[in-house]
Amino acid sequence: MVDINKLENDARTHALKAVDLDSKGKSEDAVFFYVEAAQALISVREELISDQQQQQSKTTSSSSSSIDLNEIVRLIHNYIKRAEEIKASLKSKPTPSLHLKNTSEKGVERARYLLTQALDQDEQKQYEAAFKLYEEAITLCLNEKKTTSNTKLKEQLEKIAYQALERAEELKHTELNTSSHIRLPSPPRDEIIQKEEQQPLDIDQTNINIIDKRAKLSSHELDVLRRGSKINGRDYVPFFSIDLRERFAYQTPFIDSHGPLKLAPKQQTHFLRWARPDEIMSEPKMIMALSYFSIKQDLISDCSFVASLAVSVQYEKKFNKRLITSIIYPQNKQGEPVYNPCGKYMVRLHLNGVWRKVIIDDTLPIDHSNRLLCSSTTNKNEIWVSLLEKAYMKVMGGYDFPGSNSTVDLHALTGWIPELVSIHHADSAFDKDKEFDRMFERFHAGHVLITVATPNITKEEEERSGLVSSHAYALLDMRKIGVHKLIMLKNPWSHLEWKGNFSDFDTRNWTPELIKALNYDPKLQVDVDNGVFWIDYNSLCHHFENFYLNWSPSLFSYTSCIHNSWPSRQGPVKDLYNLGDNPQYVLRVSPKTRSSIWILLTRHITERQDFAVNRIFITLFVYKNGGNKVYYPNDIKPLQDGVKTNSAHYLVKLITDDNDSNGQTLYTLV
Repeated sequence: MVDINKLENDARTHALKAVDLDSKGKSEDAVFFYVEAAQALISVREELISDQQQQQSKTTSSSSSSIDLNEIVRLIHNYIKRAEEIKASLKSKPTPSLHLKNTSEKGVERARYLLTQALDQDEQKQYEAAFKLYEEAITLCLNEKKTTSNTKLKEQLEKIAYQALERAEELKHTELNTSSHIRLPSPPRDEIIQKEEQQPLDIDQTNINIIDKRAKLSSHELDVLRRGSKINGRDYVPFFSIDLRERFAYQTPFIDSHGPLKLAPKQQTHFLRWARPDEIMSEPKMIMALSYFSIKQDLISDCSFVASLAVSVQYEKKFNKRLITSIIYPQNKQGEPVYNPCGKYMVRLHLNGVWRKVIIDDTLPIDHSNRLLCSSTTNKNEIWVSLLEKAYMKVMGGYDFPGSNSTVDLHALTGWIPELVSIHHADSAFDKDKEFDRMFERFHAGHVLITVATPNITKEEEERSGLVSSHAYALLDMRKIGVHKLIMLKNPWSHLEWKGNFSDFDTRNWTPELIKALNYDPKLQVDVDNGVFWIDYNSLCHHFENFYLNWSPSLFSYTSCIHNSWPSRQGPVKDLYNLGDNPQYVLRVSPKTRSSIWILLTRHITERQDFAVNRIFITLFVYKNGGNKVYYPNDIKPLQDGVKTNSAHYLVKLITDDNDSNGQTLYTLV
C-alpha cells in the first residue's frame, strides 16, 4: 500500500534540499531536487484524489495529508517553474570548473573508510579481521602524512591513526590475547543444499521414484549449479550469507583482476580512458535521491536493462520497499548502498538458478570531456546506475551487449517471475480489455513490474510516431479516468517522446478534466523532453509489440525448484518423434481449493552465444495423465501444448480443477 505520509515527507525533504542548493549556487543539483519534490507532490495529490473517490470524499486517517489539494497544486507549479528558470539560466552561463579531490584527500577518505570498516568488524566480534583493518588504516595514515604538506589533512590523518591505534592496542591485550583458538570465519551454511519443506506441492523425476519431500539438493543438482557458475569464462559463485562480510576497504584503490570490460563500437569511437568516480566527480555518491526520471541510457544497446532499472525504482518509491538498491554492496547499517572510496563493489544477481555474487571495481569509460560513456543519471555525482550496468555487462561479456528483453533483465535483478504477453503474435490469445484490467489491478497492488517494447519499424514511422524501433520502454503508471485508459511510459534515452494521442503535442484529446485528474499540463511539457509521456491504451496496443511482466514471488504460498541438465544434442529435433529421453517430472497437486500453479522453465546462460545468437529453443508440455511417462508426442493431447522459444525463460500457468478420489491430481511435465 502507498504511504501518503512518506510521499509528503519525501516532497518536503526534496524541497528543502532544493532551496538550500539553490541558495548556494549549486544549480544543477537544485533542479533535480525541485523536480523530485514536484513529482512526490504529484503522487500525493493522485493518492488523495483516489482515496477521496473511494471513500466518497472521506479521507482515512492513515492517508491524511497536512497540505490541501489547492496548496499542493500551487507548490507543484512553483517547483517546476523554478526548475525551468534555473535550466534556462544555465544555458547562458559557462560551465563552472570542477573541484576534484587531490591524491592526499583521496588517501584520507580511504583511511577513514578503513577505520569505519574496522569498527564494523569489531562490533560484529570479528576481531582478527578488525585488527588487520586497524593496522592498514594506521599504515595508510602514516604513508599519506609523509606525502602531504597540508596541515589540515595531516591533522585528519593523525586523528584517524590515533583512533585505529587505540582500539588495536585494546584488542591486542584483550580479545586477541585471551583467545584460546584461532578465530576463523564460520563456513557457509547449507543455503544452497537445504530446501524448504514443499507442501502441498511436490515435484519429482519420473525415472526415479515419486518422492514426497526433498530436504536437500541432490549431488547432481549441486553439480548443475556448480557448472552454472562459469559464465563467459568467469566464475560467479552462489551468494552466501558469509558474503555479507566481503572485504571492501583497502589501502590502494581496488582493481578487478578480470580487467576492463570490452567496449561497444559506439563507445570505442569516443573512448579516452577508464576513470574512477573521484577523478571526474567532486563528491561521488552512490544515490543522491532515487528517481526514475534521472536514469538515462547512453551508448550501449541495453534499453531493456535501463527500462528495468526505471520500473524497479518506481516500485521502491511507490511501495517503500527495497528492491533494486538492496543488491548493491557495500551497505550501511540501514541496508543502503554506499559509495566506497576504495573502489570495490559487489552486486547480487539471480543467474542460472540461484543468487550469485559479481565483483567489480569502479572504473568507468569516459570521453575527452570527462563524460561517462555508459548509462548513468542526470545527477552528476551519482553512480549506482553505472555500477549496476557494469556488473550486468560483465556477466554478459562486456559493454558490446547484443540486447535482451526486460523479463530476462528483471529476473536477474530481482528474481521476479518473467512473463511475456504478445499483443499481435498469431498464436497469442490477447484479450485487450481483460489484460488491461489484470495489469491495472496488480500494478497498483505492487505485484508486477511492467515494461513494453516496440516492433521493428521504419525511419518514417519513427519520425511520425516519436517512438524508437525495437526499443524497450518503462511503464511507470496506469490510470482509468472515465472512458480513458492512460499509461505513462519512459524512454530509457530520457528524450524522444510519443507524438500521438495524449502526447504533449496533442491539442485534441486533453480536456481540462483530464489535465486536472492527472495533474499534467501538456502545454507546460512541450519544451521538456525527458522521455516521459502519456499514451492511451489503444494507441499502445497498436504501436507496441509486447508487454514484459515480472511477478512478485510473494504471490505464491509454496514454491519448489529443481536443477537439471539435458545435453542439447539429445534435442530438440528428436522430440518431434520420441519424448522418452526428455527430462520428465511428476507434479502432484493436492490443494483444498481451486489453485493457480505457475511453472517456470529457465535455461542456463553459460556463454555469449547463448543469448546473442539464440539458436537453442526450449518449451514445456503439461499432460494430465495420472503422472505417467510420455513416450510419443501424439499419443495423448497435452493439457498445455508448449510453443518453442529461444528465450531463456518459458512460463506455463495452470488452474487446478477437481482432484481424483485420492484427493490429488498428477500431471506429467515434459
